[in-house]
Amino acid sequence: MLRTHRVRIQTESGFSLLELLVVTLIIGVLAGIAVPAFIGQEAKGEDASAKSNARNVVAAVESCYTDTSRYDECDSLPELQATGSRPSVPLTDDVEQKQDAVSITATADTYSVVGYSRSDNAFAITK
Repeated sequence: MLRTHRVRIQTESGFSLLELLVVTLIIGVLAGIAVPAFIGQEAKGEDASAKSNARNVVAAVESCYTDTSRYDECDSLPELQATGSRPSVPLTDDVEQKQDAVSITATADTYSVVGYSRSDNAFAITK
């Protein structure tokens, strides 16, 4: 009878409390490293969107310039659409600065395009 109990105790397998605690500690350390790295990713995505919007508007302004030979005639949505340039980006002005929108400031031979992101950053392209 003693022999049967010994065999049953020796054949039981599983994890000890110490092993479970070590695994939990390792997972906690990895999560502590990974979470701060992922927190900033949303803002980076919003910034990338604003940069892309600004580049799209620059292409539309340059396209409009080829028709008009003046940048100051290419600084509003109706002026861009009149020349066939249709940026799929909402436009704003320097005062309002709506998020996810782009503002255009132009003179006869220069322009500045500023894209505003949801994370309150602004990205400018100037020529």
